[in-house]
Amino acid sequence: MYKIQANKAVKVDEVTFSELQMLESDIEELLRSNIDMVCDEEESMLIVGRQVRNAQHGRSDLTAVDNNGNIVLIEIKRDRKDIESRKEAFEFQAIRYAASYAKIVDSEDLVSKIYAPYIEKYRSEFEHQSLTSSELGNRKLNEFLQVNGAENNFNKNQKVVLVASEFDEQTLSAVAWLNRNGVNMSCYKLIPFKIHDEVYINVEKLLPLADYEDYYVNFLEKSSSSIKKTGKKLSRQRLPKIDSLLEWGVVQAGDLIIAKDRDEEATLLSNGNVEVNGVEQSMQKWLKDIYGWSSVQTYVFAIHKQTGKSLSKIREEYMDKLAEEI
Repeated sequence: MYKIQANKAVKVDEVTFSELQMLESDIEELLRSNIDMVCDEEESMLIVGRQVRNAQHGRSDLTAVDNNGNIVLIEIKRDRKDIESRKEAFEFQAIRYAASYAKIVDSEDLVSKIYAPYIEKYRSEFEHQSLTSSELGNRKLNEFLQVNGAENNFNKNQKVVLVASEFDEQTLSAVAWLNRNGVNMSCYKLIPFKIHDEVYINVEKLLPLADYEDYYVNFLEKSSSSIKKTGKKLSRQRLPKIDSLLEWGVVQAGDLIIAKDRDEEATLLSNGNVEVNGVEQSMQKWLKDIYGWSSVQTYVFAIHKQTGKSLSKIREEYMDKLAEEI
């Protein structure tokens, strides 16, 4: 990372979480409140557990459910030293925890074993105080699954997310091999920097590796044409974002954005953020506050008021039009 100072680039060296006197539990809490740091705008996620103890007395760091109905296990280590000092491999520990989650039979089972205790622990963060933790957990989880169309796919698959400031080669090699053999596991690197008294964190996805075609974002016409011919969908890395929609002119600054199936609306700004009651914020944060989820599929749940279409649909139609013109 470089800081521009008097037209000169001054390198800012990364620090360690240890130097910042941050514990693993601090990183865990950071991600619990900001899980969108390790998932993108094309994914919804609901945190349902923290420090969940399994039958073998192991504790998984964070547990979530994504918009496909998968149970997601998020395991955290501060740095490479913490990974290498463990007797049990980082990725194997996560797989063992994920295997125990495969035994959860339905959403009620998840609520009773994991989500209700989580709600009880963080009760002040939830609305409907008159409901029991189990009642509230069932309501919120079932709503999340229903709105995302995932009721019939609940826990058919499990997903693992590994997070650390640095990974050792053995872990990365093992995860790459697991990915090639159908295990849904990813690695995210959180790199802290300190400038004066402020801490910045750069998030880098290491695995799974992006396909080389993912980097050809500017060649949208070529990608769209190949989609028509092959029937393949664009990967998340290649899907254009709100800045592209504004550049194309399919949406414009000043347009109104409505939260899907809700009454709340916001004004789209030229930088891709939205303004609500005079306050500028990211579209992701606005939607998170409305739905009460940990992360929201921005382009699915943001509805363009002038057309009545989701940003995802507007994006899809524009890309289809480009493909037809080629």
